[in-house]
Amino acid sequence: MNPNDLLQKAADGSRLTPAEGLTLYQNADPTHLMEVAHTLRLQKTDPGVVTYLVDRNINYTNACTTDCQFCSFYRVPGHPEVYVLSKRQIGEKVEELLAWGGTRILMQGGHNPALRIAWYEEMLRFLKSTYPEIELDCFSPSEIENIAELEGLSMETVLERLNRAGLDGLPGGGAEILDDAVRARISPKKTKTAAWLHAMRIAQRLGMVTSATMVIGFDETWEQRVASLTRLRELQDESLASHGNGFTAFIMWTAQLSETNSLGRSRHRAKYGADYDEYLHTSAFARIYLDNFTNFQASWPTQGLDTARRALFAGANDFGSTMLEENVVSQAAAYTEKEPRMTVHRLHEQIWQAGFTPAQRDSRYHIVHRFDRALTAAELAPAPIPTRLNGVDGAAEPAGFVPAASL
Repeated sequence: MNPNDLLQKAADGSRLTPAEGLTLYQNADPTHLMEVAHTLRLQKTDPGVVTYLVDRNINYTNACTTDCQFCSFYRVPGHPEVYVLSKRQIGEKVEELLAWGGTRILMQGGHNPALRIAWYEEMLRFLKSTYPEIELDCFSPSEIENIAELEGLSMETVLERLNRAGLDGLPGGGAEILDDAVRARISPKKTKTAAWLHAMRIAQRLGMVTSATMVIGFDETWEQRVASLTRLRELQDESLASHGNGFTAFIMWTAQLSETNSLGRSRHRAKYGADYDEYLHTSAFARIYLDNFTNFQASWPTQGLDTARRALFAGANDFGSTMLEENVVSQAAAYTEKEPRMTVHRLHEQIWQAGFTPAQRDSRYHIVHRFDRALTAAELAPAPIPTRLNGVDGAAEPAGFVPAASL
């Protein structure tokens, strides 16, 4: 199989088999790969526009029993730095997001054995009733599995209950590489491949927003990367055929290694990680191989702004989000450690600089506002809003955990 013939096949709109994909990924000229990926992006999405989301990551707890080797954020239960945010703390974060014109919160945390399903349901009902205009894309497949195990329930029951309480979407965190041999090395206590896919299958059947993710740099093989993408492509086929609701987007980044996590401290550290060129190469390949996906997101929080802009010419059509708050990858010395939050104006600057028109979207990639001229920082500044938190308890729940006022 000649890589150039395979590139032409993909450019013509034909699907690559896993074997063809592997050959292309390993052997195609990276520049040509990016060119074809960009051409496909221009064909499948509005060619002059780059979308973005105004949202906020809210990490409701850092207590976790999973001990992932690449995580610098978690604390084991009983650690003095463990926290659970209260309704008031979370509400204050949502109100700041509303002032910025935000539409979504991404609420994720650790596998906290002290939080039962009733806590999640109560929090979701509070947020949905207090801020009905905000989309609640919360938790991850591994968090859903953790709740199910604590309660002795199926993941389907957990997701149905959380959906009734107000859960709008299930983000794709925790996928890393969907290959159990890799997962056994880097996160042996975490959700296995089949369970991650099953949680997403249920969420899609329930009509939730879902995203697909991948993290490279865990000393995985080319074959394991292609296999991970193949599993995502197969589930996308299945869900679109069954009920027309699949993954809204694919998001990829590189493993963030530092002395703050055990993988970064490993004597085998030289085997791990991936550079920016490998990120762009893999992003372009993913756009070509995942032919049933429409939206691909550049990851400025992990790759930095220059590489994220380059990704807009390697298949990406979305610049991610303003990320008003980020507490997880930044603790592993990611780009967000240097620039922890992105204003709407600065994000617009990046998109204009790349030669595209910025357009704010919601979680389902519906356009909220298209900006056909560059606006000033003052025009894009947040607008104060009245608080809705009068009388809301500021105590952290459950009792015994330390509120994290600074997060």
